[in-house]
Order: sequence, then C-alpha cells, then structure tokens
Amino acid sequence: MNNNNTASKNAGVTPPFVHSGTVPQTTPMNHQTQPQTQGGSHFPGHFQLSEPQVQVLAQAQYVQAHAQAQAQAAHSQFQAQVQSQTANTGNVGVPSPLVSTPGAGSVKRTTQKPPSKPSSSSNNNVASSFKTMELTPAARRKKRKLPETQIPEKVAAVLPECALYARLLELEERVDATLTRKKIDIQQSLKNPPCVQRTLRIYVFNTFSNQGQTDTDKNNAEAPSWSLKIVGRILEGGKDPVLAGKEQKSYPKFSSFFKKITIYLDASLYPDNHVILWESPRSPVLHEGFEVKRKGDKESTARIKLEMNYIPERYKLSSDLAEVLGIEVDSRPRVLAAVWHYVKSRKLQNHEDNSFFVCDPPLQKVFGEEKMKFSMVSRKITQHLTPLQPIYLEHRIKLSGNCPAGSTCYDVQVDVPFPLEKEKSAFLANMEKDTDIDACDEIICTAIKKIHEHCRRRAFLIGFSQSPGEFINALIASQSKDLKLFAGDASRNAEKERHSDFYNHPWVEDAVIRYLNRKSAGSDAPGAS
Repeated sequence: MNNNNTASKNAGVTPPFVHSGTVPQTTPMNHQTQPQTQGGSHFPGHFQLSEPQVQVLAQAQYVQAHAQAQAQAAHSQFQAQVQSQTANTGNVGVPSPLVSTPGAGSVKRTTQKPPSKPSSSSNNNVASSFKTMELTPAARRKKRKLPETQIPEKVAAVLPECALYARLLELEERVDATLTRKKIDIQQSLKNPPCVQRTLRIYVFNTFSNQGQTDTDKNNAEAPSWSLKIVGRILEGGKDPVLAGKEQKSYPKFSSFFKKITIYLDASLYPDNHVILWESPRSPVLHEGFEVKRKGDKESTARIKLEMNYIPERYKLSSDLAEVLGIEVDSRPRVLAAVWHYVKSRKLQNHEDNSFFVCDPPLQKVFGEEKMKFSMVSRKITQHLTPLQPIYLEHRIKLSGNCPAGSTCYDVQVDVPFPLEKEKSAFLANMEKDTDIDACDEIICTAIKKIHEHCRRRAFLIGFSQSPGEFINALIASQSKDLKLFAGDASRNAEKERHSDFYNHPWVEDAVIRYLNRKSAGSDAPGAS
C-alpha cells in the first residue's frame, strides 16, 4: 500500500474502541514513509511502524503471560464497548475488526494502543474485510403469501376440474358480498327499527291476605298483608288476547315501555319506606309487571307516576306549531320533517338561495321572522317543544270484598316494533355462530396448502430431472446468497476489493495495524506455531 499521500488526521485523537480502565494513547502518528528506525520492524513495499507502535508491540509481548486468565472477562467488557460505539456511530450491522473469539488465540489488549483514525462516512458504504464471529443477522425476507383458497396455475393447467372450483370461488364471493350488504342493512334497521302504534292496557289492582282476623287468630296466623300489582298487555283488535282466550303474540315486556315508575304510599302508615322507585337504567332485566307487598290491615290510597320510555323521545308541541303542522305529540326528527314538508308543499323555499325559505303568516307566528335559514329551524323549534308529562294514576287499596280488588285499567298508546325485527336479530346471531361453514373453509384451506406443497415438490423434481448439474449449481448459488445475507456479508463487493483504490480508504491503515498487532500477539502465545 502506498501511504505517501495520506495526510495525518488523528493527532491527539482518542481511539474509538478502548478497553474499560485503559488510558488511550495520544502520541501523534507519522504516516509518511521513513527509513527504518531502531527497534522497528520493516515491511518492504508497505510502510514501517513508528516508535510508539514499536512500544505497543513490546508491551503486548510483556503482558502475554498475564493475559490468559483474564481473557474471558476482558472480552465481555470490550463487547459492551463495541455495541455502545456502534449505536452511536450508526454503523449497525458492521462488526468491528477488534472483536475476537475467546480461545487459545485470544489475549487481553494492552493498555496503550496506537492512535486510530476516526471512522468516516465511507465506512457505511464499504464493508470491513475483517469479519469475526460476532455476526448481525440480516433482515428477514418477506415471502410471497399465496392465497389459501387459490389453486396454482400450473396445477390448474394439468387438471381441467380446477375450472369448476374457480367458478365455485367466484360464486362464493358474490354470495359473501350479498350477505355482507344485507347484514349491514339489517344492522342499520335494528338501530332505528320501524314501529307501529299499539294500545297498551295497564291493569292496577291489589290482593290481600289474613285480613279481618280476631285476637285469637292474630296470635296463631301470619300478620295481615296486601300486595299492589301493576301489569299490562298489548291489545289485539281492541281486545285483551288473554281475556279473549286468544294466543298472545310476542311483544316487548311491560317494563320496556317505561323509564321510571314511582309509587307513593300513605306516609302516615309507612313512614320509613313510603316511596318506591324503579328506574330502567338501574334494572337491565325486563319484567312483565310490578308488585309491591306490605304488611297492614288499614285501607289507603297509592299514587303511581309512570314516565314513558319513547325512542326517540317524544315532545308536546306548542299550540301555534301544532296548528301549523296538525300534530300535537311527536318526536323531534318527525317535527323537523313536518316543517320541511310544509315549506315544500307551499313552495316557500327561496329560489335564489335554497338555504332560506320565506315564512308565511302561520310560520311568522311560530318563528317571528319573515325569512329564515333551514339550519335555524332546529334551534327555533326547541322553545315550542316540551317534554311529555308523566302519567299519574291513583288506586284505592281495598282489604275486603272480592280478591283481587279494585281492578282498574288504563289505555296508553305505545310504539311497538314489527315482529320481523326479532327474526332479523336471530338471523344476525345465527350468522355469527355458523360453525359448519367455518369447518368447511378450514378443510378447504388445508387441502389447498397440501396442493401448494406437492406443486413445489413436483417443480423441484422436474427441474432436477431435466438438468441435474445446472439445477444443483443454481440451488447452491441461491443458498450461498441467502447465507451471505444472513451472515451480514451481502454488502461485500469482491470486485471492488481487486482494485487498488479500495485500499486507499482512511480505515485501511488502521485496520492493517490492528491486524498485525493481533497476529504478533498470537504468534508469541504459548503453543502458537
């Protein structure tokens, strides 16, 4: 190597790789080729070692006898240093030439090292030619994943029956797409189920027991008590199906029509618990009715407050808005739709700007403006909508006469979903639990995987039978390339190493010095040849 034109750049610079506990050498290094100095070794045609380098070689021979016992510990410490320096310099995946494998030829490095040049950016492009056992695994190559349900084209060309399987796959895709669309439609309809109005008949009555007892009976029997019951059923054709002896259709349970029920008993008779409250959010389990049981032998009056559970929430319209739209109670979306229908039917929309409409005298009475934006309607009608008032019922708890006593009924209009909605929910549940189709898909995927495996084996054997020599050479070359990639040697370019310019890089001189130091120390070791 010719180093006559190489400028000295490492004067007074600490070497980048230093053992723990050592002091780096800061003696300037002369890279110019000079006549041989005393005690130095001469390497004809290359370069000669300076005085500090001669000292390093002498010290390496001196400490050789004490290095064998501490080689393993020094190696572990130095390996940690190498990893730290590699993370800081960004040269991940390029092992340092200083790393060695512990063994007979491994020795502890001397405390004084020749100065080395700092690693430049060229190290990222040129891989070091001094590789060691510390190899960085290469990144895994992503294999092309074949579709699990597709038959290879080579197999399809051999077997004509594969065309039938391909048509079945296309049919399956169309069926799956149709089922997916229908499933989404059903889910959307279940979120806003269409409902019809039905009449809910509410029955309020009470039963009693152990009433009208004498003193002797009171000592032997249970205490007198009564039970207040509230139940309800949907009418069919204006009649109660249970009383008419008909089969009752499947409807939501009674408690689903209410969000809150409050029962007030006589506070003078039951001072501790005269208010009974039931709330739908606190009781997710639906009930067919309610029953309140108390001890007592005195008649009283119970007041019942029912708060309906309308979905969506219903409101009572003001008299002015009800006069314009012709409805008294409805949900907010339906009220907005009725306003839009009113504007459209009377052609009140502004033709120049469709976002505005003109208010006729009835609308001016409601909104108080002659011209208004559609986006303001939702805000304006809020003051014309009031929540519906609860339903108040009173029941006289009778403790004599016929039992049950005081049977009274009340009719309330409620929204009931179509019976088909339950069938839709059951259909969605069955789609999620269809294990037969999943089992068949798994069998098909397993068969396709076996077909792929046999296809690869067949291609391997056919290639080998046609030209064994070329096939084996190509296989060896491919595996050699994979091995180099796995070992981290994929970036090495042997063609560049044949040219002299490759050895003019800044790191070459330092690498040669370290290699010679290692070789010299190894040749002086006991048992080394």
